[in-house]
Amino acid sequence: MDICVFLSAADLDERYTRPAREFAELLGRGGHTLVWGGSDTGLMKVVADGVREAGGRLVGVSVEFLSHKARAGADEMVVARDLAERKAELLARSEAVVVLVGGAGTLDEATEILELKKHGHHTKPVVILNTGGFYDGLKQQFQRMEDEGFLPLPLTDLVLFAEEPVGALAYLEESAGIE
Repeated sequence: MDICVFLSAADLDERYTRPAREFAELLGRGGHTLVWGGSDTGLMKVVADGVREAGGRLVGVSVEFLSHKARAGADEMVVARDLAERKAELLARSEAVVVLVGGAGTLDEATEILELKKHGHHTKPVVILNTGGFYDGLKQQFQRMEDEGFLPLPLTDLVLFAEEPVGALAYLEESAGIE
């Protein structure tokens, strides 16, 4: 399965890198392809290294102004003109989406995919890996949106908030019919 992973390119603490690497190793050992922002820095590098070392493929989608940070040796690397084209390319090349810890860019990517899914323009499974409770506030906000009638679908139809990497990948594989 080609799995898009939205995540930070920042250098982060072990409490975030350890679960991200664990997820990456599970992805690679499962024979899956990482579709990611293509960067060879920070958490993006940690995940790409983990997937590669576990035997998975790497498909990067960088953007012109960050192409100097693109990972050399990826199985495939695309360079988009801008961030909007990059997001569209990442989604077009994937069968599922996982959101790991990140900043404003990662949050933008996560909310866009959920908005597309809400309107039926995207049917791929989406998982937010809630490492160390990082996305507890977002989960609470989405729950409030559901409770107060802002979501036309149940939150569980839009996204799974997973607490552990193994649960995230298991959900994706189950959604795709992989045993």
